[in-house]
Amino acid sequence: MPNFTAMAGFAITSMNTLSLRPPCVPHAKYTTNIRNSKPHLTTQFPIVTSPSSAKHIISMRFNGVNIRCSAISSQVDKEKAISNSDSFFANDFRPIMLFDGVCNLCNGGVKFVHDHDTKKNIRFEALQSEAGRKLLIRSGRSPDDISSVVLVEKDRSFIKSEAVLRISSYLDLPFPQLSAFLHLAPLFLRDIVYDNIANNRYAIFGKSNSCTMNWTTPPSK
Repeated sequence: MPNFTAMAGFAITSMNTLSLRPPCVPHAKYTTNIRNSKPHLTTQFPIVTSPSSAKHIISMRFNGVNIRCSAISSQVDKEKAISNSDSFFANDFRPIMLFDGVCNLCNGGVKFVHDHDTKKNIRFEALQSEAGRKLLIRSGRSPDDISSVVLVEKDRSFIKSEAVLRISSYLDLPFPQLSAFLHLAPLFLRDIVYDNIANNRYAIFGKSNSCTMNWTTPPSK
């Protein structure tokens, strides 16, 4: 690939393609003008539109071509993301388990948690739901990231094996004790096991056309 200079988070993927991927900005509208030695030649790359935006200007030179990018991104700062999802914890401080709504393994896990949580300590939301996407942003994750179960508490969130063990701590006996015991294993080993299962969950357990769970949190207002 030819040498080029650009701002971090942006890349040129081919002679005719400019890929704009700012960190933590999964949805954005980018209009990119590429001008070569012929002043009249302009190529535009429109991408997706997002409601909240902040404007970024990027200039670079690629194979003798001057490139100036005006990117309007949907990057939302942490404070605003938390504010937008505060209503989930306004009158109910119970944590919320975010799960892949079309994953058969995940739906089975939700049923297991529901059946062994007689005190109803945990609420549930599908990762793909509007509420789930807001809570993902609150947790500092992409709203499209369905790679991990997430447990969202009022002041913090847990992912992967930490989420599983934290969820277990809210369940009936003996699961809190089992959670404490499994915490003795190093985090990186637990997450390796988790990732191997999560990355193959559709192939092994299959998937549904839609979420089959009905125990959801009321929509945020």
